[in-house]
Amino acid sequence: MEDTETVRVLVVDDSFFMRTLVSDMLNSDPDIKVVGAAKDGNNALEKLKTLRPDVITLDYLMPGLSGLRTLKRIMRERPTPVIMLSAYTEEGTAATIECLEAGAVDFVLKPSGTVSVDIEKVKDKLTAKIKRASKVNIQKIKSILARKRVKQFLAPGVVVKEKVFVIGSSTGGPSVLELILSELPSNFPAAILIVQHMPAKFTNSLAERLNRTSEIVVKEAEGGDVVEPGKAYVAPGDFHMTVKRIMTEGATRAIISLNQGPPVHGLRPSVDVTMKSVADVYGENAVGIILTGMGRDGAEGMRAIKRRNGKTIAQDEATSLIYGMPREVIEKGDADYVFPVFEISQGIIQLL
Repeated sequence: MEDTETVRVLVVDDSFFMRTLVSDMLNSDPDIKVVGAAKDGNNALEKLKTLRPDVITLDYLMPGLSGLRTLKRIMRERPTPVIMLSAYTEEGTAATIECLEAGAVDFVLKPSGTVSVDIEKVKDKLTAKIKRASKVNIQKIKSILARKRVKQFLAPGVVVKEKVFVIGSSTGGPSVLELILSELPSNFPAAILIVQHMPAKFTNSLAERLNRTSEIVVKEAEGGDVVEPGKAYVAPGDFHMTVKRIMTEGATRAIISLNQGPPVHGLRPSVDVTMKSVADVYGENAVGIILTGMGRDGAEGMRAIKRRNGKTIAQDEATSLIYGMPREVIEKGDADYVFPVFEISQGIIQLL
């Protein structure tokens, strides 16, 4: 690959050791060139002006200007695709979710904490995400972040036939999910199942974050949860989520089941697994929604919902950070509606 096509990267980490390790690792890929390294947020912002990298790798635990505050200033002053390098801790997962909703394209887990001497373990994943991020149109992220929330309205006492919405998303999903859920009214009369491609712990942090920014209740799903109107359930990382009917308290109810069956498309949780289950249980009362993400997970599930006479919505190309998952659905003719992200909450209300 010619140097003009090489992805130019700025590495930001407060540890000199980690800056060196990450830089050397990335430079070993012929398609990537580390053009600089920064020891903190202020140093990164200064170097950003002169180096003009295509992608930034950003640690979030830094003295002075934190990773989150640095990210927000990058998005405001010189928008650039950012990949967060995250430690697998409770504090780290919550901070990472906040960064994703503030404009970071994606994240990679450091394999053994803040200072990871074994960072080579994630080389393939990090380089792949850097190359993918370099092709992202950062203006899409800016438009979503700048969007003024438009709260949807439902008259008090509205009752609908049992209905469930199942949403699948991947890269770029957290900020889109926050936008959609935050626009739904507190008296939303249906249940929502969410499958976001994320590791364990991160999905709980995502659910907590969405619960704080939404008027409906959002929680990480647990086995045995009864699927109830006005609640959203996020599939936990490393578990497939399905629904089934059981008789309880004299009535037939849908409950959530979790399993660690084989990954589907290399993924667990898988959107396809949840959507196929929802199609079987809810039939024409199911609505599938596929959002931004790489790959084809969700295409089979959306087809299953459509075949059972349910409805399907796909995010459009113009507002998808990564168009792969929606494109698979749309090109196969399985999307009843194609909406920009800003119209999806309105579409959800209309389908009630």
